[in-house]
Amino acid sequence: MSEFNEQFIISIFIIAIGFLLKKSNIVKEEDGEGIARIIFNLTLPCLIIVTFSDVAFTSSLFYLILISFFYGIMMGFLALFIFRKQTRQDRGMFSMMVPGLNIGLFAYPLVEGMWGFEGLKYFGMFDVGNAFIVFGLSYIIAGIYSENTGVVEARGIIYKLAKSIPLQTYLIMCLISIFNFTVPSIIVDVSSVISMANMPLSLLLLGLYLNFSFAKGYGKLITTFLATRYGIGLVLGFVCYYFLPVDEMFRFTLLVGFILPTSMSVLPYSILFGYNQRLVGTVSNMTMMISFILIWLIVNIIV
Repeated sequence: MSEFNEQFIISIFIIAIGFLLKKSNIVKEEDGEGIARIIFNLTLPCLIIVTFSDVAFTSSLFYLILISFFYGIMMGFLALFIFRKQTRQDRGMFSMMVPGLNIGLFAYPLVEGMWGFEGLKYFGMFDVGNAFIVFGLSYIIAGIYSENTGVVEARGIIYKLAKSIPLQTYLIMCLISIFNFTVPSIIVDVSSVISMANMPLSLLLLGLYLNFSFAKGYGKLITTFLATRYGIGLVLGFVCYYFLPVDEMFRFTLLVGFILPTSMSVLPYSILFGYNQRLVGTVSNMTMMISFILIWLIVNIIV
């Protein structure tokens, strides 16, 4: 427990450093886009390679892909139902933020510090299913209810999925494991060195994006959104943790996974489809703070 709390304190300090760098104008929030590209296209894929280079895949790991995928589908349709009486713009904006989860930037650095590669392989498989929700369902919802377009092309969704380097890396590493291929040691060694930058860069980026301003006039909708995400996530998470007949790390992945923040992809979606960018950013920041506190409480109570 002391190691867990120590890792949490270290994470908070690194996030705080990123926030102070932004407030001091040493690094600007706009610089976060470049850092995010490095994380998603380099350090995270390298971490995936290292994590899955010697993993023996079991059926339970593949079940995490299905659970994550169907959880996202369920949450997406539930959000559309809950926000059905809102304006077209508000319904699309809030509904697109409900199903996707922030695993690559938020969960990975915490999991890596607390549970090491053992935890990463579980959350990695959980992220595969989540990727189809983030680049598929959330994108569809955002596009359909947008006043800018109202139309989403299938090729746009396929392009986003194909363009995701982390998803490509997941799938390649899964195939390598299934066919019992061996990743060359030089690739693993180089990836290992690069992957060490993933955790600090991700936490610094969270600090850069941290914002304590709140949108006015949307209190009721924001409360409904948070109640939907965290109410259902907590209930399903605890049910899975206490009643599923599987190993503890599998159950813990679901418990923590269901209460992760909303995906960072909602920010570019809000720009692409003409939604309220400031509001989306505010709500995204709120989910990061809430998830951080909830995970700390849950781990300290259960473990």
